Amino acid sequence: MKLVTFLHGSDTATGLYINNRIYNLNAINASLPKDMASFLNEWEKNSRLAREIEQEVIAGKHSEFSVEYNENELLAPVPKPTSCRDGYAFRQHVAAARRNRGVPMIPEFDMYPIFYFTNHNAIQGPGEIRCMPDHFEKLDFELEAAIVIGKKGRNITAQEADDYIAGYMIMNDMSARRLQMEEMLLNLGPAKGKDFSTVIGPWLVTPDELEPYRVAPKPGHTGAAYDLKMTCKVNGIQVSEGSMGDMDWTFAEIVERCAYGADILPGDVIGSGTVGTGCFLELNGTGKLNDPNYTEQWLQPGDVVEMDIVGLGQLSNTIVQEASDFSILKLKKQPLQG
Repeated sequence: MKLVTFLHGSDTATGLYINNRIYNLNAINASLPKDMASFLNEWEKNSRLAREIEQEVIAGKHSEFSVEYNENELLAPVPKPTSCRDGYAFRQHVAAARRNRGVPMIPEFDMYPIFYFTNHNAIQGPGEIRCMPDHFEKLDFELEAAIVIGKKGRNITAQEADDYIAGYMIMNDMSARRLQMEEMLLNLGPAKGKDFSTVIGPWLVTPDELEPYRVAPKPGHTGAAYDLKMTCKVNGIQVSEGSMGDMDWTFAEIVERCAYGADILPGDVIGSGTVGTGCFLELNGTGKLNDPNYTEQWLQPGDVVEMDIVGLGQLSNTIVQEASDFSILKLKKQPLQG
């Protein structure tokens, strides 16, 4: 199934995306909730009912409860996650970023998966990403995949963690690199460099749809892995390419770490981290390493960012500059002397 949250008049609704149409689940079955948070809170029951509707639609029913797909009416599939974490699963990206900074690969990467919490109130779907002036100090995209948790759990092993995943989505972990790099000099964060926008969508895809792409995880790892081609275009020009199959740490292993001594909840969103070549920070670093005259590229107002992952759809956003000159970078105080 492909589940969406979409605008329905002045309200929002949960729907099924099938053959370029969106079917309003609550209109078809009033026992199904209108919002994704409630849908995920009773995932087993609600997903079963939604699957029954999906089969009825395939059989030719419920067209009167559908509208033609319009990207402009889509919101984030999970507009209000209970939390949002982002992992660091692709070794290629980590190794390239460290090489470009002239530092060796950190051995701890291969010991355990890590993640950070980002702002779950800054989740967006397709459409405009509105940015403040300081965000344009090296504004970046990050090409990622993400999962949504479908049931509560705690102290979950990697062997059982895939059962807690309701579905998969594309994620664009937007990054204001100057803010990020400055604050991380204090060994805390990322925070302000990341908290203004995290984009997910266009729909939540249940794991069964990805079975044809399933591959073995990397040697020594546990959990489902999928060979899904990942690309990103900026203004129609492809800048990134990779595969979800390149994840060194599986989502199951990331969930295992997230749930150690802590509850994971329906509606939690967890990102994979950036695929190799999946951001300008890495691409610029590699370019300058190979050519000192390389011209860096960062996102600008009006840029269109299109992310595609096979099986998960396309996520498209336009960068918009806020009409403001407010800058927190200008608020920095001078360091104390002596």
